[in-house]
Amino acid sequence: MNEIPTGHGKLGHVWREFCDRLADAGEVLMHDAAPSTAIDQAEGLRYLSRLTRTALNMLVDSADPDFPRLFLLCDDKIKIGADNPDNLYQQCVVSPDREYRITGKRNSVPYFSIGSKANRYATEGTMVSTGEIEFADMEFGPGGTFEIVASKDRKPGNWLPMSDDTSLLIVRQTFDDKKTQVPAEVQVERIGQGPAVPGILSPEIIEKQLLGAAQWVRGTASTFADWSEWFKAQPNRIFDGDQSIFYRAGGDPNIWYGHLYFDLAPGEALVIRAMPPECRMWNFQLDNWWMESLDHVNNPRVWLNNTMAKYEDDGSVVVVCADADPGFGNWIDLAGHRSGTALWRWIGASEFPVPQVEVVKF
Repeated sequence: MNEIPTGHGKLGHVWREFCDRLADAGEVLMHDAAPSTAIDQAEGLRYLSRLTRTALNMLVDSADPDFPRLFLLCDDKIKIGADNPDNLYQQCVVSPDREYRITGKRNSVPYFSIGSKANRYATEGTMVSTGEIEFADMEFGPGGTFEIVASKDRKPGNWLPMSDDTSLLIVRQTFDDKKTQVPAEVQVERIGQGPAVPGILSPEIIEKQLLGAAQWVRGTASTFADWSEWFKAQPNRIFDGDQSIFYRAGGDPNIWYGHLYFDLAPGEALVIRAMPPECRMWNFQLDNWWMESLDHVNNPRVWLNNTMAKYEDDGSVVVVCADADPGFGNWIDLAGHRSGTALWRWIGASEFPVPQVEVVKF
């Protein structure tokens, strides 16, 4: 077995530094604005463990931009930044010095987009878009096949722009009926210059990856805790904020984001009324303080979309967030939460009416 080169020695101190920096992310649980209730603190601990898992996947196992690996940033358990229950989120680490070919088959998913992003969650809490493309912008081959080139220099055909600080590709697939709609098939490969095989792992590389993962956990947790604190300043109403805030954090520019913070006493419910505009899709979800979607896999009553909803005679929608079914409107289960966050999305809408919110007693 090869020994570590002279000057490195054994690396237990690197692991300890990683653990120490990771522990710093726990400060988010002690923040003055963070709720102290048992459910919120327990979910906060679990949230940090989830962020750690996805950070290690992204910044250690999937970190080589010469050998791009699509991975799920969020899944049925890992949840970040009001993740959409109707979405499939895939990500891929890339380098602006490389070019990439994205190939696949459309299948029957109704909304599909790819964004190139400058991932700065670890440092300033942003993920600014450096290029976007979606189905409506694309040309397809036989059977719905497609090919996209991602690069800094413009290419013919389907082209996803990148910039000097692009570091990530995000694939969003949005369904309004996951049971029947088939996800698009997607593959990413580097084209042009680059090594034929991955390089040998060095102490310097794994140290940088581990410390970067710890910083990403802390930065991401702090970013969305700050958001929850913003929303909390305007309780029980749609947050009156600039949409560019959400786009700078990685949001899709085709989506209007209506965040809110709810705060209910026992026996109270939140009633939301909206008139859907002409749009491709819409949905509403309940989230916890940490901006995680609730357990939509095992509890179908924690979110609603345009195909699931029961509409009023005038075409409007009434949503009731309560502990039990109130017998009118569309019931959303609070799932043990008296406070938390929530999100209404208009996707590809012609206009963006703000849903009206009120607190009622039962």
